[in-house]
Amino acid sequence: MKLKLLSSSLHLFLLLSVFISDGIYTVYSSRNLLQTTEKVPCPLNFQFMNYTMITSRCKGPHFPHVECCDAFKEFACPYRNYINDESTDCLTLMLSNIKLYGGYPVGLFSTNCLAGRPLIDC
Repeated sequence: MKLKLLSSSLHLFLLLSVFISDGIYTVYSSRNLLQTTEKVPCPLNFQFMNYTMITSRCKGPHFPHVECCDAFKEFACPYRNYINDESTDCLTLMLSNIKLYGGYPVGLFSTNCLAGRPLIDC
């Protein structure tokens, strides 16, 4: 009787293990596919835009929150339809060019001005 119960328990354990590991694999697999989705190239060329609206008002070493975010929104809002379109890489390109041309620390605008959201409120 004990052997039969042990055999049943082992069988159930193996069955659940396969089910659970298959479920984890499926979730991981689908996450991986979502993370590798390519975005549409941005139709705007942020490389050659004039960033003085931001760089003249948002200066270090303290980078005042209100002044930096106001300047950031003043620059970005005219392009909000492109930047807020999550199917494009416009937001990423704009943020990396602002960092490059302004010498800003990583995440300054995305953390302070976007507050972790992928959209710009104008």
